[in-house]
Amino acid sequence: MFPKPRPALTPNTYEYETLPLVKPTGFREYDARWLFEKEINLMGMQALGMGIGTLIHERGVRPDIVVGHDFRGYSASIKMAVINGLLAAGVNVHDIGLALSPMAYFAQFALDVPAVAMITASHNDNGWTGVKMGIDRPLTFGPDEMGRLKEIVLDAAFDLKGGGSYRFVDGFADVYFKELTERAKLKKPIKVVAACGNGTAGAFAPKILEALGAEVIPLDAELDHTFPRYNPNPEDMKMLHALRDKVLEVGADVGLGFDGDGDRCGVVDNEGEEIFADKVGVMLARDISALHPNSQFVVDVKSTGLFNTDPVLQANGAKTDYFKTGHSYIKRRVTELDAIVGFEKSGHYFFNKPIGRGYDDGLVSAIAILDMLDRNPNKSMADLRGDLPKTWGSPTMSPKCADEVKYDVVDRVVARFKEMHGAGEKIAGQSITDLITVNGIRVVSEDGTWGLVRASSNKPELVVVVESPASEARLHEMFKAVDAVLRENPEVGEYNQTL
Repeated sequence: MFPKPRPALTPNTYEYETLPLVKPTGFREYDARWLFEKEINLMGMQALGMGIGTLIHERGVRPDIVVGHDFRGYSASIKMAVINGLLAAGVNVHDIGLALSPMAYFAQFALDVPAVAMITASHNDNGWTGVKMGIDRPLTFGPDEMGRLKEIVLDAAFDLKGGGSYRFVDGFADVYFKELTERAKLKKPIKVVAACGNGTAGAFAPKILEALGAEVIPLDAELDHTFPRYNPNPEDMKMLHALRDKVLEVGADVGLGFDGDGDRCGVVDNEGEEIFADKVGVMLARDISALHPNSQFVVDVKSTGLFNTDPVLQANGAKTDYFKTGHSYIKRRVTELDAIVGFEKSGHYFFNKPIGRGYDDGLVSAIAILDMLDRNPNKSMADLRGDLPKTWGSPTMSPKCADEVKYDVVDRVVARFKEMHGAGEKIAGQSITDLITVNGIRVVSEDGTWGLVRASSNKPELVVVVESPASEARLHEMFKAVDAVLRENPEVGEYNQTL
């Protein structure tokens, strides 16, 4: 019988080498993230594989699964530990090797395999590991599946029937390459800086964009799992600044930045302006709704209010649904509403038919941006940005808050804003006109300025975003007001970045 996982073990001990370590907080809302060696060990990852396999059988899904791993120094060994667990649970493993997360999602379709387990810490710093998984393509796990998986693993309630099989899918990267490049080439010459942060995307993104007819200038595309310059995260201002500098240096038409597992894409325009992903989403929504009138879009609650107020989207008959932040949530909502695209402020874009297959792929997003430029031969990326109504928005700001208390803190913040609203109190000098509580709380004032607080789904942090359609001063006023409410809770720490 496989031993029950422990929530804490000391490395370099007999127990650490003979017992599975699995910290319970690693089971997030829609995927799994741990600090490798501190919060999970290889036996713990094996237990996770056993749990995924047990859940596959429990849900009556055909026991075949795609696995892949991102470019980190420890990801391949973690993948093999997960594979051992899957084999013990009687699952047939199709290993595509080093991959982007969207390559693993695509493999579910290309190989006709129902389940996926992609070993990746996504944009998290080195030291983190995790798994993005699903058993119903193109969807990935939500809270129900993650809750059940957590129960199975922590209780060691495994069904270890054995009989699984393993095959390595040689050359799958070529299949993915053909999927994205066997199409019409770009008509307009477009010079692109492709920033990869020395992460996995460096092996794929520059070649794919070049094959589409773009002139590509790679930036930090050499694979190096130490991430020597900055973390591969297109929400990280350090990465965006490096991309901006290169765009201006070489006179590029656009800069595209990819995260560690290639499912997100950040954008810098030809003037060096770092465009937040939700604003790029509005630009793409304008382009797509012109081709497909009355389009349905889905966006997360961190995103700009322009999806509801933009006159071009209104004229094109576009409809937008604001929903919970998180790739699994938005992906499901896109499927439920048969939306043509779902956009997240983090840069996850979910292109449905006829553009994509419903999952998030940073390269499909990049291609959509290049197609938009191609369809507007007389306009630059900066022109398209300048056509949008002006708003002032913040980056995604993340004050530290322990996993064990962050949801309680958010509940307190929600209650506090509700109390203020009920009592007629003002926020940043204006009345509160709306409270949106689909995911944390988004508090809206009279002039449309808003602030959001929610718990991060994958790190020990909160998430704070503010936006104002009125002025930059109002943006700062709202941030100070929201932060003042946060500071009523001593568990809230310092921000990773601020205004």
